[in-house]
Amino acid sequence: MSEAIGMIETKGYTGNIEATDAMAKAANVSIVKTIPIGGGLITVICRGDVASVKAAVDAGSKAAGKVGELVAAHVLARPHDDLVKAFLGEAAAAKK
Repeated sequence: MSEAIGMIETKGYTGNIEATDAMAKAANVSIVKTIPIGGGLITVICRGDVASVKAAVDAGSKAAGKVGELVAAHVLARPHDDLVKAFLGEAAAAKK
């Protein structure tokens, strides 16, 4: 099974909550981290198998756009271990 990381960035908290809820309900993914970027931008990160992450990001993006401002959405299939360690921490890298 190939792991993936999915990211959705919104402007505003309500859109982020809506995106996170839709991601968790749409597929078998783990919500890993929410990062407040500043200036109202917030990014939520999920992980799981590639197909599940793609489905979750699609659902989350659609939901965020309905109630707030979707800034960006992206899926990284098979991210490098160093990237996972740098952005998600040692514990997340060990789960792989």
